[in-house]
Amino acid sequence: MSTSDPWADADSAQRPEHRRSLLVCALIGAAVMAAVDEIVFHQVLHWHHFYDRSTSGVGLMSDGLLHTAELLALVAGFFLFADLRRRRALSPAHAWSGALLGAGAFQVFDGVVDHKVLRVHQIRYGVDVTPYDWAWNAAGLVLLLAGGALLVRAQRARAGHVPSGRGGRRPS
Repeated sequence: MSTSDPWADADSAQRPEHRRSLLVCALIGAAVMAAVDEIVFHQVLHWHHFYDRSTSGVGLMSDGLLHTAELLALVAGFFLFADLRRRRALSPAHAWSGALLGAGAFQVFDGVVDHKVLRVHQIRYGVDVTPYDWAWNAAGLVLLLAGGALLVRAQRARAGHVPSGRGGRRPS
């Protein structure tokens, strides 16, 4: 009778999966930002719905669909994240970078595509939206820049190391 874990690899200490860590956490970051948008601006402040070009009932339904999508993305992202952790393949630096890049990408996409190109909703109605648009998109750009900076830092740190088990850092 075998008591070994059928999911465990022969080498339990996997090498970090940098790209997967980045992508999984980008999914989580985008889902978290969608949740913040939906909870704060749609539910708490009542500034808009995801789709405001119809009746309030359609707007409320669109919020429900957005909420469903963000929850599915969070659940899928955290299952993938847990898999990386279980296999000891998570690259924390790439994960943080991905989370910020995902959050920033969601916010900039929402601000540019949803608000200006498709015009499915505005941040707020009955006021001059210019300062709101600038703040929304600037915050998204800050998240993207921070995520990009962390990614560059993570890539440089990765380039300065040889694969684990082969002697640590390369000589300078």
